[in-house]
Amino acid sequence: MFHVKQSDKATPKDSFGMDTPLAREIADLSARRRVLDSVKVELTGETRILTVSNQKGGVGKTTSAVNIAAALSGLGAKVLVIDLDPQGNASTALGVPHSGDIPSVYDVLIDETPLADIVQASPEDENLFCAPSTIHLAGAEIELVAQVAREHRLRRALQDYLATNPMDFVIIDCPPSLGLLTINAFTAADEVFIPIQCEYYALEGLSQLLGSIQMIQKHLNPDLHLSTILLTMFDGRTRLAQQVADEVRTHFPDQVLDTVIPRSVRVSEAPSFGQTVIAYDGQSAGAVAYREAAVEIASRTATQSKEK
Repeated sequence: MFHVKQSDKATPKDSFGMDTPLAREIADLSARRRVLDSVKVELTGETRILTVSNQKGGVGKTTSAVNIAAALSGLGAKVLVIDLDPQGNASTALGVPHSGDIPSVYDVLIDETPLADIVQASPEDENLFCAPSTIHLAGAEIELVAQVAREHRLRRALQDYLATNPMDFVIIDCPPSLGLLTINAFTAADEVFIPIQCEYYALEGLSQLLGSIQMIQKHLNPDLHLSTILLTMFDGRTRLAQQVADEVRTHFPDQVLDTVIPRSVRVSEAPSFGQTVIAYDGQSAGAVAYREAAVEIASRTATQSKEK
């Protein structure tokens, strides 16, 4: 979407004046950065609530959730990330404390603590907020079974919060399973955002996830729909990655973003510093790709996403 045509640029050269693949890659990345620096996104004032889900682990689910959130906040959007994964990786990446004594999403789901009492500001951006997870959330699946309206607890808490704390985007990071935590996320959201790894088993389990979405639509949340698919861990040197990308685009032509997220050392390193890659190295290829994906997502209105 934001790539500059080669014909529009001078032929890139390396330090020895040679036209090489590395020189072309660097020139392309520089051109994409310049385009991003000039992009303006008009926010509608309507809150979009996206659940980031994939039952398959290791596909870049949490990484995509936090980096898209950070990139959206960089565009001027107010963004709330709700960390529903007991591992708390989204909270870590956003630099938000989530030790056992910190009020968390667990207290919201089990004790009906107002969401406003647990939300923390991320040190990365004044527009970026996080409702943290703690280890207590691991037991919430069992405890929720006995709760009244167990599938709607997050939805009601979020509605109350947004009534006095308007947000442009709410991004819910789910655990890689289909239990009551994920069902709460699906019930609270309007859109499903699925990161898919560009590897052999990419589509495995996706049909089950789509079946679960249809079940939620039928019984709990008729407004829920699959709006966004993001291809992650893309390695352009392999034929397999391109084949997987082509297959996903064939099945979901309207939902797949034009942007793909490359394999990136910087993206992998950032969480260990308690940061997203946007803050850790905003000029890196991974950060640029997430910024491009965020522009695509922000440019789609909620109505457009639902129609697709």
